Amino acid sequence: MARSAAPRPTPADLAAAEGKTIPDVVAPDLRVLFCGINPGLWSGATGHHFARPGNRFWPALFRSGFTPRLFRPDEQEDLLALGLGITNVVPRTTAKAAELTTEELRDGGRALAERVSRYGPRILAVLGLGAYRTAFGRPQTTVGRQPDAFDEAEVWVLPNPSGLNAHYTLDALAAEFRTLREESERVSRRGPH
Repeated sequence: MARSAAPRPTPADLAAAEGKTIPDVVAPDLRVLFCGINPGLWSGATGHHFARPGNRFWPALFRSGFTPRLFRPDEQEDLLALGLGITNVVPRTTAKAAELTTEELRDGGRALAERVSRYGPRILAVLGLGAYRTAFGRPQTTVGRQPDAFDEAEVWVLPNPSGLNAHYTLDALAAEFRTLREESERVSRRGPH
């Protein structure tokens, strides 16, 4: 029996979500751990990552071949069976990522490195170029695979899937995700790290 989509949060629900946190979708030895910048108010109100309508994370996962069908945000736990997970650089919800301070991003980067060490994903994919540059002090970073690794995890930076990111169409975003998927399959064929 198919689950129905979660109800839309009310304006009061969104206002009450400011500063909340939502649990990571994570398990040991994932193929890819996707890392958002921080949850938005819609995610804080629903408890689901990338939940705001117009966010292109779920369509990009599907179009790139990571998922066999288009998942809804309330199906996020189903990603674990596919070897995929979700976390954030900064855990607190905001209306816009621009509300985060440089200190929060740097502290979040350190905490993210600890999570990667604890859970051991094969690939960490940070979804947000500017956030990655700030969190890890890498101002020259470009999209794609990074020369640095966290423990044994490859690090990739992909565009932010927010609908507000006008620099990337859904097709261009899905193409970046597809490149990552192909690499994740190659890394998985190598066996445990």
